[in-house]
Amino acid sequence: MEEEEQKPSNFRKFISFVLVIFVILLSLVYWFIPLNSIDFGIQSTSTNFSLNPEIQEEMQFYSKLRYPEKEISYHIMEDCTLQKRADMELAFEIIENKTILDFYESNPGEITVSCTSNNKVKGDFFIAGEGGPTNITKTSNFNVIFNGHILLIKDSTCPQPNVAIHELLHALGIDHSENKNNIMYNYSKCYQTIGQDTLDLIDELYSVEPRVDLALENVSVVMNGNYLDTNITIKNHGLKKSELTTLKIYADQKMVKEIEINPIEIGGGRMIVLTNNWISKTNFENLKYEIFYFEDELSSNNNVLFFNKVE
Repeated sequence: MEEEEQKPSNFRKFISFVLVIFVILLSLVYWFIPLNSIDFGIQSTSTNFSLNPEIQEEMQFYSKLRYPEKEISYHIMEDCTLQKRADMELAFEIIENKTILDFYESNPGEITVSCTSNNKVKGDFFIAGEGGPTNITKTSNFNVIFNGHILLIKDSTCPQPNVAIHELLHALGIDHSENKNNIMYNYSKCYQTIGQDTLDLIDELYSVEPRVDLALENVSVVMNGNYLDTNITIKNHGLKKSELTTLKIYADQKMVKEIEINPIEIGGGRMIVLTNNWISKTNFENLKYEIFYFEDELSSNNNVLFFNKVE
């Protein structure tokens, strides 16, 4: 009689055990196996950064050409005669006095000045000099000059060193002028002067402080159940190399991921790929991506992206 009562009791225990295992398995399926997928698409930030719309960008080889800082280094090569060196140094001084730029000698320099005594001919005219940017990086805000070169061929015969000034303005990104009285006219004459519009353009360009401008670009988001898959591109459109910074991802107000971003050169970028990142909160309304940088940037409008959840 006792054995018959024990059998039903063991059976009930077995059924209870099976039910517990079944519930555990269902929980695992619910929490760890993606049951649905939500594609939030791809987004990029945009910047409101802009210069004065009246700026005459057609005066340059490319729009918004400038060096990273208003303090620009130069190096005059040893092949330059004392006269050409004196002309070039006076040209730097004249532009310094008429604009907010500052020039200082350094080896190597951002602007390299070389000289030659060999005549060059173009058509029926002797070429007095050559100059222009030699290393340019394009960003969404500026065409950033890292190096420029000046070649002085003829000594100046004018009271002021017009040839050296002309080539220096070329190295700063200024193109030729159609005005025969302008120092940037194709052919040099002693009566030519620096146009005030050229000086205003330089001051306008270099009135912008050399700051970082980090931007979120081509960010894609896919939620597979509780797992986040995301691709992120961060670019530096500023005038300065960024330092170590942080990217944070939020589900509503709760931070779900923090990522350190290594320094980024001017015009450079970094791509981040995250897969199978567990997010415990599933009933969120939006995801927010935000860059946290410790200094002011050219624009902070491109540091934040929102992805709204659509059921």
